[in-house]
Amino acid sequence: MTTLSLDLPDSVFSALRKAPDEFLQEMRLAAAVKWYEMGEISQSKAAEIAGISRSELLEAFARYRVDFMQYTSDSLAEELKSAD
Repeated sequence: MTTLSLDLPDSVFSALRKAPDEFLQEMRLAAAVKWYEMGEISQSKAAEIAGISRSELLEAFARYRVDFMQYTSDSLAEELKSAD
C-alpha cells in the first residue's frame, strides 16, 4: 500500500466542521464519486478508493446527486442492441 502525505491549513478542517480523519475520509469519498461520475473508474474501484462497501457507495451517489448508472453513448448503444 502507498501512503500519501498532504499538508493542509488548519482552517480547512474548521470550515467543514470535521476532524482531520473525518476530512480525509470525506475527501477520499468525494474524489472517488467524482472520478466515477467522469467515467474514469468503475463502481468497485470507487468503493475501494473511498474505503467503503458498494452499498455505501450507492448511498453516497444519492447524497452527491450522482447517477449510479453511467453509460457512454457506445456502451448504451451496445446495451440497447443486446436488449432486442
